[in-house]
Amino acid sequence: MSLLTVGTVAYDAIETPFGKTDKIVGGAATYIAWSASYFSKPVNIVSVIGDDFDMHELDLLRQRGVDTDGIEIKQGKKSFFWSGRYHLDMNSRDTLATELNVLLEFNPIIPDKYKNSDILLLGNIDPNLQLKVIEQLPVRPKLVVMDTMNFWMTEAFIGKLHEVMKKVDVIAINDAEARQLSGEYSLVKAAKKILTMGPRYLIIKKGEHGALLFHGNEVFFAPALPLEEVFDPTGAGDTFAGGFCGYLDKSRDISFDNMKRAIIYGSAMASFCVEKFGTERLKTLTHKDIEDRVKEFIDLVQFDIILE
Repeated sequence: MSLLTVGTVAYDAIETPFGKTDKIVGGAATYIAWSASYFSKPVNIVSVIGDDFDMHELDLLRQRGVDTDGIEIKQGKKSFFWSGRYHLDMNSRDTLATELNVLLEFNPIIPDKYKNSDILLLGNIDPNLQLKVIEQLPVRPKLVVMDTMNFWMTEAFIGKLHEVMKKVDVIAINDAEARQLSGEYSLVKAAKKILTMGPRYLIIKKGEHGALLFHGNEVFFAPALPLEEVFDPTGAGDTFAGGFCGYLDKSRDISFDNMKRAIIYGSAMASFCVEKFGTERLKTLTHKDIEDRVKEFIDLVQFDIILE
């Protein structure tokens, strides 16, 4: 099988209570591709960068089995750049700078060789662009997953966002976004309402408190692994999505039961991501690292009980 992702390949500058970086590689599609590459081959990326981007980073992705032919390079232009500072709780942050640069001209064109990808993962970009991507595919993928954020839930974009939601199978958002999109405080009520908007499955990410998977009246909860050190949560949600979709692609099974397993693998990949800045930790993983981490998740929730 194969996986196609459309999103940003960019630069970040990050400050947390535990350290600070200069400009490092980031972007949703970057994290997704690194994470998914441990399960799925090929991982196809559609994105846009400026000629200031370090081509060695693309070489590293290609070595992982990522097809980067869908990344457009704009000559004389700068890549998308974001800078942020995290608070002590690591759940809240201040944006220090956002430079859209080439993202202002992003017009995703899907190469012909990508059009038969089995899974489509739409990164967090303008819903108008997400819709354009879907419309370019002559055959609907076996699974369409979308990420989005509160910015696209404003009055200016909500109509188009709803249009995209009707065309996808899975939507992944955090708890605050689920409440904003649904107008409900209870996440169970929020999930029921969102599932009437189009998607068959909903993932609500709760950061250090795990993730919820909803389908009809069924609910699955995956915990987050308690970690001694968390250096940088940037990209953790995208890494989760990459691991989730990559596992589904590798296992060739998109049932609800297998999505439960995929949630655990996605959570395991996200737990690695936060251990170092940017994609640094994702570049050094082995398959044994991943399997050992998944076993930690299993041990975290497994117990024996006798019901009387």
